[in-house]
Amino acid sequence: MQSINDIQDEIIEDFSMYDDWNDKYEYLIEFGKSLPLIDEQYKTEENRIHGCQSRVWLHAELKEYKLYFFADSDAIITKGIVGLLVKVLSGHTPKEIAESELYFIEKIGLKEHLSPTRANGLVSMIKKMKTYGIAFQAH
Repeated sequence: MQSINDIQDEIIEDFSMYDDWNDKYEYLIEFGKSLPLIDEQYKTEENRIHGCQSRVWLHAELKEYKLYFFADSDAIITKGIVGLLVKVLSGHTPKEIAESELYFIEKIGLKEHLSPTRANGLVSMIKKMKTYGIAFQAH
């Protein structure tokens, strides 16, 4: 299994192939389409991430002391963003997730190319995933 930083480095490399942000958005949208769909039963208010302009659901499951995330959104770019976070953090221990530093967001320039509401949503998604990491460390 790749480390969180190895996956982040891969994403940085993937995004470096595109000079134009329109192309990066296209890549993000295509990436979001590849995200495994969250089971409809988990699209609940409890699993909804608040602070996002669009609707985003995030479900976490602990299996063999590793956390796996499942997510979906009704907005295509947001779905790509949460998809990147799922790719980076899913399948790692709760401690690794809680202590991770998500530097890929700065390196690919994502944050500065998001509207303020999407940027707030991104922060809320990261906070929720790290909160799961902290909460599941006790298990």
